[in-house]
Amino acid sequence: MILFQVSIALLIFVPVYTQFFLVETVESAPRKDQESSCLKKAVNVLDRRYKSMRDAALMVVGSPTLRGISFVSFFYELGMSGISAVLLFYLKAVFGFNKNQFSEILMMVGIGSIVSQILVLPLLNPFVGEKVILCVALLASIAYALFYGLAWASWVPYLSASFGVIYVLVKPSTYAIISKASGLNNQGKAQGFIAGVQSISSLLSPLAMSPLTSWFLSTDAPFNCKGFSIIVASICLMVSLSCACMLDTEENSTNDEREDIEEPLISHT
Repeated sequence: MILFQVSIALLIFVPVYTQFFLVETVESAPRKDQESSCLKKAVNVLDRRYKSMRDAALMVVGSPTLRGISFVSFFYELGMSGISAVLLFYLKAVFGFNKNQFSEILMMVGIGSIVSQILVLPLLNPFVGEKVILCVALLASIAYALFYGLAWASWVPYLSASFGVIYVLVKPSTYAIISKASGLNNQGKAQGFIAGVQSISSLLSPLAMSPLTSWFLSTDAPFNCKGFSIIVASICLMVSLSCACMLDTEENSTNDEREDIEEPLISHT
């Protein structure tokens, strides 16, 4: 119960802090459509949202780096979200894991992730760059999935969880590549588009992983491989690694010196 209370307190703290301590950098001007009907206002909002999403999609498709990193993010999230959706069920069914063992694995990954992101990533990035870190992290995620899928003893999941210290660097390196490739005026659109791609894959993956896992854990499985669904997820991670290896992170964005042609949602005039 204490954990839930702390979580609720933190969730309440975020909007309160935002309201009282963050300063709005854009001043809202009087809107020209104050006398418009509610229907017209709704249509205008939808039209602006459509144009914003269209511009973001065109920008990502037109940039080889952003297009490549969108494929990396899609297949990575497709594999990892599927593994996360079925992992606890799989470990309990195969090895009889209980809540204490689950918490040990999660704590191991969490502490290692903090150390790697705070200490390791800033030290390595100036020497090897984001692309190398991304590829190594994706390679670690593949090993993570394969060890889980092929686990032959109850200690193997602990070994697999140790790779979480490395694969957690996928997200920071991905966003660093997006930031460098999108230019000054298009950061929000590029990051938002990639986040949308990740959300789509997070939605699709459990729809396939859950029934596949249940099938291979049942007595009706076509062959004896209880972690087959996790091995399938590792294939998605391999595809993501292949896309990452082909990234051209040296591409300089031409948008840095160009004004954003999209009309802002909050007008200054």
